[in-house]
Amino acid sequence: MTAVLRYTGFLAIAIAIVGGGLGYLFASTEGLISALIGTALAVLFASITAVSIIGAMRFDIAAFFGIVMGAWLLKIVVFIVILALLRDASFVQTTVLFITVIAGAVGTMLVDVLVVFRSRLGYVNDAVLPNNTDHSHS
Repeated sequence: MTAVLRYTGFLAIAIAIVGGGLGYLFASTEGLISALIGTALAVLFASITAVSIIGAMRFDIAAFFGIVMGAWLLKIVVFIVILALLRDASFVQTTVLFITVIAGAVGTMLVDVLVVFRSRLGYVNDAVLPNNTDHSHS
């Protein structure tokens, strides 16, 4: 999960630079501000996921899924509240905000996939292997 947070940081910098630059180019200061808000939302949501998983790993499987799903529901509520607060804000360019949030969501999913594919996970749990020094035959 620390790798997820690190790669998400790199992704956020890239989205802020590219999205902010394009937002400013197409929609002036409102576009830049909207791109930065979208980047912050992507980082916030990715961090909530990572922190919930790190915290939930201490518990049994039922509590783990409860914590992770609770974090997912929290993200939905926070997202709806933030969008409702920003809906009529004069400093927000909605198209730039939408594109930046989508880029952040897709990017963080790709980061998650990349980290999972690169991680080394065991295929079995509690496996008992035969002793290699025991050469006796039954």
